[in-house]
Amino acid sequence: MPCRPLLIDADLIDAVASGGDAIQAAIACRAELPSAVAAALAELGSAEACFILVENDGAEIAPASIHRIAERFGEVATIREALLARDDMPAATRQSLVTKLSEEIAGFVIGRSWLESDRAQRVVREACEKATVIIAADRPQAELRPLIRHLCASGQLTVGLILRALLSGNLVFFEEALAELSGMPVRRVSHLVHDRFSSGVQALLEKARLPPPTHRAFKAAIAAMQDDLVGDGAARLQRRMIERVLTALRGCRCRRNRAAGYLLRRFATEAAREEARLFCEELVETPAEIPAEITYSAAA
Repeated sequence: MPCRPLLIDADLIDAVASGGDAIQAAIACRAELPSAVAAALAELGSAEACFILVENDGAEIAPASIHRIAERFGEVATIREALLARDDMPAATRQSLVTKLSEEIAGFVIGRSWLESDRAQRVVREACEKATVIIAADRPQAELRPLIRHLCASGQLTVGLILRALLSGNLVFFEEALAELSGMPVRRVSHLVHDRFSSGVQALLEKARLPPPTHRAFKAAIAAMQDDLVGDGAARLQRRMIERVLTALRGCRCRRNRAAGYLLRRFATEAAREEARLFCEELVETPAEIPAEITYSAAA
């Protein structure tokens, strides 16, 4: 007969609830830890116990428990790093941890008077939006809607973020965001976006309550995607798409488009800087070839 464990799940859960930090830590490091006990630790455990739990490869930790640990101890650097190292962390939880880290960095920079408060907050916001697009591009589509709902609830699903995702080539995120904002099925949204000859995109943008001054930019970005101006990946801004949208806005003299134009110019600068960085990395990684005439002269 197989040996029965001395402590069943209910006993371990009671010990988590009534025991001290040492008992919680001992339970968290068990070689096999069921999801129910992990959930109890995530809800009631100390910071030390939760850190041990996150690093325990034998623990069955449900996504909801991971999210709860992030909510409780996301400001603790060791726990945050351990969570970010996990491959099974939901996209929404990962994004919330990135936001907490960014806010912590902003507070540190402002406290040292390295940057003015407004500028530091803008830099942090842009960094969070960039990280969010990268996270969205790296996760399966099934995780995008929970991520978008998290962004909505936290006030982070801004027009700038949606436009950034689209100009990065992440059409799936764009469609899921518009489906969430408009209340329409994502398949219907996708059909409207992909139909080059449809006039439904304007109605879709209105139903999603995106600001009218940005509609021209969104429609130009969609047209650029349909013309296959997207480069590699869906995680960084595409310079050719941004240039197409800026060209479309130049023909409009409406003052309300100035804010959109300013944002797009910032995107263009960021895209150019990113392309330069990637080019430099390629130069470093590729060994330099010595011209034949130089080799011949040296041999002579």
